[in-house]
Amino acid sequence: MIAAAVPPGRYLGGDGLQAIEIGADEVPRLQRFFDANPDYFLAVNGEIAGADEAREEVEGRLPAGWSFTRKWVLGLADRGGALVAMMNVVSDLLAPGVLHIGLFMVDSPARGSGLAQALLGRLERWAIAGGAAWLRLGVIAGNDRAERFWESAGFVEVRRREGIAMGRKLNTVRVMVKPLAGGAVQDYLARVARDRPESP
Repeated sequence: MIAAAVPPGRYLGGDGLQAIEIGADEVPRLQRFFDANPDYFLAVNGEIAGADEAREEVEGRLPAGWSFTRKWVLGLADRGGALVAMMNVVSDLLAPGVLHIGLFMVDSPARGSGLAQALLGRLERWAIAGGAAWLRLGVIAGNDRAERFWESAGFVEVRRREGIAMGRKLNTVRVMVKPLAGGAVQDYLARVARDRPESP
């Protein structure tokens, strides 16, 4: 379980970037970031970010019945205050010790710079410091760049969910996990029944 006493900013900031928690007052800044990076939304939703995309990201609720401890929307800002990356993470999703990465975006000009890999490494260190044992995420099948990134970072697929409506598209979502404390996939699936391949 991610301890509230372990602030993400202490781990995620660095290289001249400041980690911030994005709340209601930061919605316009997040919307500018989304508008400047339409490729993710085109790939996943088949359309650019809507005018309320950032507000929905910050205020959106998890599905009914999903257990969790806390949701964070976090940003990395440069010295001028502009966002260069953001992530949505949820602690203890579906089981204690599981940190779910709901969204992980890096500004287009920073891609290929190593920022995404560095940021993921910092996220892992924060998760471990807070007691997490697993990282979890869903990646869209066919989003080749994202699939390669997560696979190269050590994530493995545990199941696929077909026909997931996202914007104008029906997607296949690859549920992927990564152990942070040396566990095997079977250990994860013993904790999270929803992610077992045979689960409805």
